[in-house]
Amino acid sequence: MPPSPSDDALDSTPDKNLATPPEQSFPVVGIGASAGGLEAFTQLLTHLPTDTGMAIVLVQHLDPSQDSLLSDIITRTTTMPVQAITDGLAVAPNQVYVIPPNTTLTIAGGMLRLWPRQASQRINKTIDGFFESLAQDCGHNAIGVVLSGGESDGTLGLEAIKAAGGITFAQSEESAQITSMPHMAIATGQIDFVLPPAEIATTLASLSRHPYVRRPIADVPVDAPVVVSETETLSNIFALLKTASRVDFSQYKPTTLKRRIFRRMALLRIEPMEQYQQYLQQNPAEVKALYQEILISVTSFFRDAEAFEYLKREVFPAMLRDRTAELPLRIWVAGCSTGEEAYSIAICLLEYLSQQLHRPPIQIFATDVSDQSIEIARLGIYLPTKVADVSADRLQRFFMPVEGGYQVSKPVRELCVFARQNLINDPPFSRLDLISCRNVLIYFGSALQKKVLRMFHYGLKPGGFLMLSSSETVGEFADLFTLLSRSHKIYAKQSSALRLNLDLGESSGDRETPLPAPTYEDNRPVPDLYEAADQVVLNRYSPAGVVVNGHLDILQFRGQTGAYLELAPGRASLNLLTMAKDSLRLDLRTALYQAKQLGQPVHKAAMVRRQEEGDYPVSIAVLPFQPGNQGEIYFVVLFEAIAERQGERQAKPQASSPATADEATAAPDSKILSQLRQELATTRSHLQSIIEEQESTNQDLRAANEEILSSNEELQSTNEELQTAKEEIQATNEELSTINDELYRRNAETTRISNDFQNLLGSINIPILMLEGDLSIRRFTPTAAALFNLIPTDIGRPLSDINHRLTIADLESQILAVINTLNQHSQEVQDLDGRWYDLRIRPYRTLDDRIDGAVLVLVDIDVLKRNAEQLRQSRDSAEAIVEMVQDPLLVINADLRVVQANRQFYATFQVSPQETEGSLIFDLGNGQWNIPQLRSLLQDLLPRDTQVENFRVDHVFERIGPKTMDINARQLVTATGQPMILLTIQEVRDRPEGW
Repeated sequence: MPPSPSDDALDSTPDKNLATPPEQSFPVVGIGASAGGLEAFTQLLTHLPTDTGMAIVLVQHLDPSQDSLLSDIITRTTTMPVQAITDGLAVAPNQVYVIPPNTTLTIAGGMLRLWPRQASQRINKTIDGFFESLAQDCGHNAIGVVLSGGESDGTLGLEAIKAAGGITFAQSEESAQITSMPHMAIATGQIDFVLPPAEIATTLASLSRHPYVRRPIADVPVDAPVVVSETETLSNIFALLKTASRVDFSQYKPTTLKRRIFRRMALLRIEPMEQYQQYLQQNPAEVKALYQEILISVTSFFRDAEAFEYLKREVFPAMLRDRTAELPLRIWVAGCSTGEEAYSIAICLLEYLSQQLHRPPIQIFATDVSDQSIEIARLGIYLPTKVADVSADRLQRFFMPVEGGYQVSKPVRELCVFARQNLINDPPFSRLDLISCRNVLIYFGSALQKKVLRMFHYGLKPGGFLMLSSSETVGEFADLFTLLSRSHKIYAKQSSALRLNLDLGESSGDRETPLPAPTYEDNRPVPDLYEAADQVVLNRYSPAGVVVNGHLDILQFRGQTGAYLELAPGRASLNLLTMAKDSLRLDLRTALYQAKQLGQPVHKAAMVRRQEEGDYPVSIAVLPFQPGNQGEIYFVVLFEAIAERQGERQAKPQASSPATADEATAAPDSKILSQLRQELATTRSHLQSIIEEQESTNQDLRAANEEILSSNEELQSTNEELQTAKEEIQATNEELSTINDELYRRNAETTRISNDFQNLLGSINIPILMLEGDLSIRRFTPTAAALFNLIPTDIGRPLSDINHRLTIADLESQILAVINTLNQHSQEVQDLDGRWYDLRIRPYRTLDDRIDGAVLVLVDIDVLKRNAEQLRQSRDSAEAIVEMVQDPLLVINADLRVVQANRQFYATFQVSPQETEGSLIFDLGNGQWNIPQLRSLLQDLLPRDTQVENFRVDHVFERIGPKTMDINARQLVTATGQPMILLTIQEVRDRPEGW
């Protein structure tokens, strides 16, 4: 809450990503690109009109060591002025600005600022940096466009632009040369338009004419005549949103809501607001889109890192002080969005507890009104851009790489329970050590802010902590929370003597919920009573007097009343008749009685006796009044001295002198005077008895009233205890409901995974056996049941009790060796029927990388084994046949290299197996087989004919002399499909003449 009664004081210190920037008179379009982006940017400028009234800023990844010709290239593309950016250059509409190389760019106050590029930066975030500054500086006049490029720069910046009310574009992946940058941007779900460059230009031109990007929010829209008041239209839109989402936005800050509504109108090219209301009524999908638009938030891991360091340094030690090991740490992250804040607190807490001796259980409740955000948070999977600022050590320790990004590790996810909760209506959690609610209150109106802060005070245990964002405060609840860190907005709960009323019903809409007034035993009046009494007195005169209630208890003294009232001895009392002087008491009682009975002002003259001055005439006026239209009647009692006639100074009463008494006695008849005095004494005596009897009765009534008040206080105390118990039960029910929702979700997920796993195992025709760490049966496939003689009831039994069909004696010892050493094992085994299997033993790893047993997989290799045996036997037979042939014989492969030769060949041609096998046939015996006729046979003749018979060759060998040979050749195809040549040589004994 703000330190002053201002409703908007929570926004007095804007957050850097959520601030409302000064209104721009023209939009600024930031275009980010990298590899392949120049072509896309050229296409965009070619189709973009030159009079859109927009400033175009191109931020491209450039080689830091090379001069850039980008400005010259773009100048030839558009007729708009193109400038290379210099530090301090002010942007202007209908101009193009190009970033120079080796710099980073920001914008502030409409001026472009250049900064040296940090070479040590792990990821190039030049585009992100400019987009974020553009969102802060231009607000809803910021437009972000991501074109072709690698990596993911620009993604976070586009989220910041959309959160500030700007408009976002991404080039369609089909039209991009390099799709990484557009793909990562589209994957966030924060892109308004996914289009090719030419269509992006057309859409920009259309948007440039919409009032949303041309005028301040307060003036949008103004072109169409107003048919229905804006307030009524907004109320109708809120009603549609409440029907669709069960969230009442009527007490949110109207400026933020109007900005979101006008933004949707701009995207749809709709104006005025009444037309958009009609569009919502006709299109339920747009109601959902507007709902998500309003709930958009910018969050990240370890946002404001110094605040998390303060938690580890100051808050966590205080939370653990004097805590038993069994008492859990309870933390509530209200408005958790997509979960980064909750996971950041969990990681910091785990880091801190890792250095402590005692580690109590941790319960982190993270809630948000958006179902979509809760689903993302539960999965805990984030794009690489989301974890870009997470340190390498934390990334390795608390995250796991998954397809498309990183997932928070399971131990961290199990600490956080995510559930949907509406802060406005749903009960809070209780007995909390820490509440983190950052960048939520800034969207609420003053009434909601007060309501939520009272809820937080109730939910925290004594000494608990509250963490807000830098743009939020507790304001007028400074008596409930002690400020611990002004820079990080961390507070500690203070105990309160007043009971805070928690209104968990529907919000009142337009009316602010008032704070409960404190109750006191003396029933002090509220300020309205004083104002009403002042008005009554001022309308007549301003003499001394008092304000009393129906019981004549004085509520207020007005003026100097010492001449008429005095403190009575005995028990302290503010009763008017008790304090009135004796000479005034009778007349005062009579006047009050008449005013109470008649309900009209009563005036009465009386005498007040002063010791120095004697009797003094006084006028008493009793004026009844009622502060409100109904309720208790109060009285203003005024005392005024009676002045002499004709405005002279009031004469002092004189003591009766003897002469005066004689004259007074002598004037009337003494007998009549004596009789009157006697009657007066009798009347006074009777009246005094009546008064004493009434006082006695009043005393009895007062005692009875005190008893009733005591009983009433006891009943009120009992009622407060019951109310407290009711609120605690509501909070406990909410917590149980949240945990039940989480358990239901996890149970459904487990059931789905179990079904998938069961179907997978059932459809795999491979024997698979899963064992626990103690070698008891965990799970098996149907084919494994026959091999291991298993039935469903065997799950949980030790493997040693099972008579399996494998012919392996040390199976259990091999499994234990795999579990202990983590080395995988594989071997070929047979079953009792002689069937062959490839047995593979692997350790069973859990999701948190813990070894909890082993997995046995048996691959049926019986056919392969038997085919291999047949091939071996065939090979042995062929080799025996080759050796039995009496003629020289060669086996040659397709490359004409010798695969095998028989003994007769080695004996006839006097060569050895070492120089024969594997050698080219023409190289045998020092090239003596390089015979032209043989080469012709093998290279030319044989490929055309699969068989050659009695091909005669005459040749003189160096070692054995001239030979005449008949060569027979035949092509063969082996079992493996490789062609071979079988070559036999028969020596012709009768050589031709001339040899």
